[in-house]
Amino acid sequence: MATFLYRLGRGAFRRRGRVVLIWLGVLVAVVVGAAGASGPSDEEFSMPGIESQKAFDLMEERFPGTAAYGATAQVVFVAPDGQKVTAGDTRKAVEDAVGSLGGGPQVADVEDPFASKAVSEDGATAYATVTYKVEPSKVTDASRTAVDKAADQARAAGLTVETGGSAMDSGGEPGGTAEIVGLAAAAVVLLFTFGSLAAAGLPLLTAVVGVAVSLFGIVLLAGPLGLSADTLTLGMMLGLAVGIDYALFVVSRYREERGRGLAPQEAAGVAVGTAGSAVVFAGVTVVIALAGLSVVGIPTLTKMGLAAAGAVTVAVLVALTVVPALLGFWPNAVLSRGVRKAGTTTPRDRGAGGRGNLGARWARFVLRRPVAVLVLGVVGLGALAVPMTSLQLGMPGDEAKSTATTERRAYDALAEGFGPGFNGPLTIVVDAREAADPQAAVRTISDRISDTDGIVSVSRAGFNEADDTAVFRATPSTSPTDEKTKDLVETIRHDRPAVEEQASATFEVTGTTALNIDIAAKVQSALVPYLVVVGGLAVVLLLVIFRSVLVPVKAALGFVLSVLAALGVLVLVFQEGHAADLFGVEQTGPIMSLMPIFMMGIVFGLAMDYEVFLVSRVREAYTRGETAGQAVVSGFQHSARVVTAAALIMIAVFSGFIGEDGSLIKMLGFSLAAAVLFDAFVVRMAIVPAVLALLGDRAWWLPTWLGRLLPRVDVEGEGLGDARSDSPGPHPDGSVEARV
Repeated sequence: MATFLYRLGRGAFRRRGRVVLIWLGVLVAVVVGAAGASGPSDEEFSMPGIESQKAFDLMEERFPGTAAYGATAQVVFVAPDGQKVTAGDTRKAVEDAVGSLGGGPQVADVEDPFASKAVSEDGATAYATVTYKVEPSKVTDASRTAVDKAADQARAAGLTVETGGSAMDSGGEPGGTAEIVGLAAAAVVLLFTFGSLAAAGLPLLTAVVGVAVSLFGIVLLAGPLGLSADTLTLGMMLGLAVGIDYALFVVSRYREERGRGLAPQEAAGVAVGTAGSAVVFAGVTVVIALAGLSVVGIPTLTKMGLAAAGAVTVAVLVALTVVPALLGFWPNAVLSRGVRKAGTTTPRDRGAGGRGNLGARWARFVLRRPVAVLVLGVVGLGALAVPMTSLQLGMPGDEAKSTATTERRAYDALAEGFGPGFNGPLTIVVDAREAADPQAAVRTISDRISDTDGIVSVSRAGFNEADDTAVFRATPSTSPTDEKTKDLVETIRHDRPAVEEQASATFEVTGTTALNIDIAAKVQSALVPYLVVVGGLAVVLLLVIFRSVLVPVKAALGFVLSVLAALGVLVLVFQEGHAADLFGVEQTGPIMSLMPIFMMGIVFGLAMDYEVFLVSRVREAYTRGETAGQAVVSGFQHSARVVTAAALIMIAVFSGFIGEDGSLIKMLGFSLAAAVLFDAFVVRMAIVPAVLALLGDRAWWLPTWLGRLLPRVDVEGEGLGDARSDSPGPHPDGSVEARV
């Protein structure tokens, strides 16, 4: 592989104009295609195989023309202090607003709060429910504007009016602030690392090109594949982070090879052949982990994973082709100012035998105290991981939004007027096809559920045209995210066999609350298996790359440790509320169901990035004859600074997304920033050299029989000697040909 990539790097350097034109052509093509595309949608979340989903599907089948996923809007009216919505002018204002709601576009029905008894016991609060003919993703801006106008009409009469519901959620697309913050922070880190504006700007430029291609590609495919706005944001987040990092590693190796006296074209080839090999394997691990999310069985998660994997693939291709092409245009610009002024490319860092740079000095410190560093790192991350044992999964709704939003205020007003469980009613779907008297069967089930502890009210059942299927709502006494609500759903389902036998009919529990509970249960059950699969995959990949048994095991265990610590910190902030204000978390509660397993996939790839980039330099030194300890020092001398810069860039990029409004993106940005912090600076920079120091030569042990079975993958560029001897310019002995 190293030989192929070496030739690719030289070819891109030599044919730089052609390479740049090809990528510009690709960019123009996806931009033009995206311009006429429908863009991201917010199709309804679904998870085949769970009870809630089966109930929704049954409703779709038995109630044709009234989609179970149909959009709804709730308009909440609150009377001025001391007054009631049922009195005089206040009631008239509500009725006028309801009349206006009925005339809005796409509206199928509007429930008058006075006719449907949607008025609180104290008479201070009422709500009108608007049902639409379409799914939430197809509700137009004109329909939402009609709701806002009706609300303003009631506000003019002195009422407090708030709106919520699936129809009012227009989704959202990346606002740009997070990306600007991430790019600015990355620029500062790169400038500090390289000491050159050109060297700092090149990774930023190529990352932006890669992100642009990825994002417009996602927009182009969003309509046909049903991709959401969160998919777009995630693609931008990952594409930007890995795009900068991958280019950073190639540019850094190019500067290093120039410092050894290689001519520009040869240095570009060697950089792509060595650092590029690490980029390929790092990118492959990320892609496999993200694509592997499809095995969980959640279509939305699969689409997000595949789209993000596509963004990472583009970042890898850009690093291998566009970076050496741009180096061809400005071969000396990326060198430090001191080197350019001196007119020489003599390396400044001394070898492992001298004092070396900060990375080498840190490695020597760890080599002197490996046990203390190892214990401190493991105990520290273990302590941070403890809160993860109380992890609660759910799907935060309007209650997790800012109090500045009308959706959150509507949620609070309904909870105050009708009780905390009103915002998360359970939907009971009764299949009475086999019952002799469907009406009586539904009454029996309704009465039994009404008598269940924790249910405060049951609505009147609605039948389909065939009169063999009914739907009614059961309102819990606790909020949708309360653990008691989860216990209530389990109780109803546990008692179901006896109830069904008495009624001679079957029923299923669904609705948003039950759906979220089912999703959380399925995802939580998949966490450990997915972690085992991902960890096992890490061992296999690193076994092939490093041809060592113990190094891959150490890498996988370190990955698990950093993931658990990140989940623990996530629980501390988003679930338990510690330092929540600092991160803009206004309402604590369960961790979004998809977040932990999605984070595992991403962090797995990023952890393997640092493992490959760091340990490959250690193994490179070891295979060239250095002792195990000297190899650790040499590896850190050449790679610690760059890995540190890469980690800081990723932390900055991910942290910028903490300010996003979407719960998934906010949590994901926070957890990924924490995971990279722990994995890069504690696991890879401290625990890894400590373990290598304790293992010594045993770290690179591989049974002979296994060595014969494993394919040989040249990540360190050991096989470049022959390829370079056949190329014009510099040769393996270090001599440099005058021409480039």
